[in-house]
Amino acid sequence: MQPAGGGRVVLRKGRDRRLKAGHLWVYAGEIQKTDDGLSPGDAVEVVDHRGRFLARGYYNPASSITVRLLTRSRDEAPDAALLRRRIAQAVAYRRHFYDAGESCRLVFSEGDLLPGLTVDRYGPCLAVQIATLGMDRVRDDIVSALQDAVHPRGIYERSDLPTRLREGLEARTALLSGEVPEEMEVILDELRFLVRLRAGQKTGLYLDHRFNRRALHPHARGRRVLDVFCNTGSFGLYALKAGAERCTGIEISAECLDLARRNAALNGFEDRCEWIEGNAFDHLRALDHAKERFDLIVLDPPAFTKSARATEAAVRGYKEINLRALRLAAPGAIIATSSCSYHLGPEEFLEVLRDAAADAGRDATLVEMRGQAPDHPIHLSVPETRYLKFALLLVRN
Repeated sequence: MQPAGGGRVVLRKGRDRRLKAGHLWVYAGEIQKTDDGLSPGDAVEVVDHRGRFLARGYYNPASSITVRLLTRSRDEAPDAALLRRRIAQAVAYRRHFYDAGESCRLVFSEGDLLPGLTVDRYGPCLAVQIATLGMDRVRDDIVSALQDAVHPRGIYERSDLPTRLREGLEARTALLSGEVPEEMEVILDELRFLVRLRAGQKTGLYLDHRFNRRALHPHARGRRVLDVFCNTGSFGLYALKAGAERCTGIEISAECLDLARRNAALNGFEDRCEWIEGNAFDHLRALDHAKERFDLIVLDPPAFTKSARATEAAVRGYKEINLRALRLAAPGAIIATSSCSYHLGPEEFLEVLRDAAADAGRDATLVEMRGQAPDHPIHLSVPETRYLKFALLLVRN
């Protein structure tokens, strides 16, 4: 990582308040001028309109987020040593929640003060996602720091992200070091899961729901479970381990369902599972028309919106699936419902659930409101790092 070499980004008058409040992004519209000779990916100083130092970060004029901050210390250079310290700090923080070597998210971008870098650990191997030009230019430093911090067997890059296009980067996947198998087995909370780091969705598993899956435990025993958007079956398998009677999973991806079946077999639950391949909206309607009823329903859809402009359509989608789930819920059922759309905030999500319950004619109580697991830390001054909403509802009537 290159230290700042005198290149400066000067903010407009009055456009430094968000930065001073702790945010890590500088938008193009906040910039008054930049020094001549700056190149995309360069480390820069950010100063206010009077030239007073604010922070250092890396620069990319191709992105609407033109500067991503790495340090607010005038004495700290945005170099390989800083990257190494931040990764070591991120690893040390996870030790408060996870055993050494346990699968988890090791680095969560802005949540760990490393904008554009995500690292997931699956047993002895790491999956790395690099989303920004500044991090893309220091790939070798990232690999070296990770090798020193956790000594992985192998590191595989999964930078097949559409957001890289906004940074002027192409999607990229590659083995960065060591050996990473096509498929591997990991253990989470005494359950066995197959993971495909090289080709699976995201980097292999959705680790942000780890503690939310545990939250099903007191609500699962003896219940008939419906796991919608089940991916590779993790919510359903947690419920079965906690004593659920039977699980039906719905997923549109045949590849994910293949892993769900194999995960169920690995854990001895294959005889208690039914897997349905297809569109979740269609199957929820079909189950409703068939007057099926379930005691525990899990809704874990993909993000229905990735921009503020599409929020209205997303609200309709979230309301539809929750309305269907409420109709399918037996009296006394628990609905575990989530949204990973940042642009739909917690209160807006609860409003969707209230509207769905009213339209379904069901009395629902909010048992618990949860979020992402602690290995996805929320930076208080960067609200974008708080994206996952997870509500447990009790359907009373």
